[in-house]
Amino acid sequence: SYLIKHGHWSPFEMVSLAMEIETTRDISHQIVRHRSFSFQEFSQRYAKTETFEIREARLQDPKNRQNSIKIDSKDEEARRINEEFSMSQHSILQKARDAYEKALDAGVAKEQARALLPEGMSGTTLYMAGTLRSWIHYCQLRMANGTQQEHADIAKKCWEIIDVHFPSVVKAVELKGG
Repeated sequence: SYLIKHGHWSPFEMVSLAMEIETTRDISHQIVRHRSFSFQEFSQRYAKTETFEIREARLQDPKNRQNSIKIDSKDEEARRINEEFSMSQHSILQKARDAYEKALDAGVAKEQARALLPEGMSGTTLYMAGTLRSWIHYCQLRMANGTQQEHADIAKKCWEIIDVHFPSVVKAVELKGG
């Protein structure tokens, strides 16, 4: 608590954590921009992509271009938008998966066939390793407003894992206002 309260962060650089994260390729691109971490990601070049994700529609926040707003399920127009968005994703994914499978069956290399897959729906596994100090900063930044919901959800899960192993650190950070 004293260390965090007084900004003595270097001791937190002596503790390292690695976490396995399952997400989509577009979110993994956001995550790997955090340069204080080391990463290893599932390779679509050598292994077949098997997992895909359909996303909910969210509306653009008119006040913050980096934010989206959850659709009100009571609003008929919003429900229609969400249904159309979902149907479009299913249609695109089916066509992409069919083309991907056909390419692989024809002998096209995985590294080339992956170009047919939509990155926003293609699942990936990412290993992320860094110091406790880096994890604290990452979670504080990515749990905040303005972070894409899917990315914020990952940061919250990471924070929960940190809380299990370092509850006094999480408590001190949260007391400080982080």
